[in-house]
Amino acid sequence: MTTTGRVSFVGAGPGAADLITLRGARRIAEADVVIWAPSAVDVECVREHARADADLVDFSRVTQEEITDLYRRAAASRQVVVRLHAGDAATGGGVQDQHDLCVRLGLEVEVVPGVSVVAAAAAKIGRELTATEASSTVLISPDSSERVQEFAALQTTMAATVSGARTGQFVEKLLEGGYTEDTPVVVAYKVSQADEVVVHTTVGALESVVKQHKLYRPTLFLVGAAVKAPTRRVSATATASVEEPLRAARPTRWSRRAASRIATRVDEPIPATATPAAESNPAWTAVEEIQQSVRKPAEEPAPKPKLTVVAAEKPKPPTVNASTARPKKPVRKPKRSAN
Repeated sequence: MTTTGRVSFVGAGPGAADLITLRGARRIAEADVVIWAPSAVDVECVREHARADADLVDFSRVTQEEITDLYRRAAASRQVVVRLHAGDAATGGGVQDQHDLCVRLGLEVEVVPGVSVVAAAAAKIGRELTATEASSTVLISPDSSERVQEFAALQTTMAATVSGARTGQFVEKLLEGGYTEDTPVVVAYKVSQADEVVVHTTVGALESVVKQHKLYRPTLFLVGAAVKAPTRRVSATATASVEEPLRAARPTRWSRRAASRIATRVDEPIPATATPAAESNPAWTAVEEIQQSVRKPAEEPAPKPKLTVVAAEKPKPPTVNASTARPKKPVRKPKRSAN
C-alpha cells in the first residue's frame, strides 16, 4: 500500500477494452477512484477492469477545483487514483499540468503510456505512416489546429485531430498549405470501438464525407500519400468488378500451443481444428489473471500458535527434617557391688 496516495495517468488506448496495456489494466484494477470521460473512453474499458467498489468520476461533469480536491483527499487518505486518457497519456490530453499538480500535493505520480489513436488508425488501414518519401509525420492536436497551414507546407504525412464541425476550415488550410484536392485522406473516428468509422477519401471530398457520416466531434484525419489505400490483387479468371476472396490466416504453432494451455487450464476439450476466431486470446487471459490477483484478497495465513512462556520451576532446596523431640539421655546402668 502506498504511504502517500498515488495517481496514475493511464493511456486507455483508442477505445477497445482489450487494447489497453497490461500495466494500465492492473492500475485500473487497483484503483479506489477512476476518473474518466465516457465521451473519450469506451465504457467497456472501465467496466471490464475497474473494481466493483471503485468510485467512478465522470471527468466531464466536474470542475477542475473538484478534481484538485479529489487529489487532496487521495493524499490525505492514501488512496489510489487512476485518471484515464484516450489514446496515449504520454503524448497529450493535458497530462502535464495534472502531473505537476499531483507532485506539488505530495502524491506518488506515474504515467502509463498507451496505444495512440494514430497508431490504431494506421494499423486499421495497414499503412506505415513513415515508409514513403515523406519520411516524417506531423501530429497536430486540437490545441495546435491553427497551425495546419504552416505544417501543410512541409508536404509530409499529417495526423490531425480536428472537430468535425470545422472540417471546411481544415480543408481550406490544407489547400492553402500546398496539398492538392486529390491528396489521400483517411477519416478515423472511434477506431477499434463498435461504432468506429474509417473511410478512405481525398482532400477535395473530405467535407462531404464528414457530413455524410455526421461526424461533428473531434475526429482524426490522416493526410498524405502514405495513407493511400492499397490496390487489391484481382484473379485473372474473375471479372474486373469481382475481387479475389481473402485467404484465411493459418494458426501458428505458438497460437496452437497457447490455446492448448488455456483450454487445459479451464478443463475444456481442445477442438481438433480450431480456427483463429475460436482460439482464446492469451493476452486477454493474462489481463484477467492480473485482475484476479489484485481484486481477490490475499488469503490470510493460518494464525501462528501463540508461544506460551512457562517459567521453569526453581529446584526446591533440600529439606532437613529436624526433630523437635529432645534427645534421650543415655541410661546409666547401676554398678554392681562387690558383695
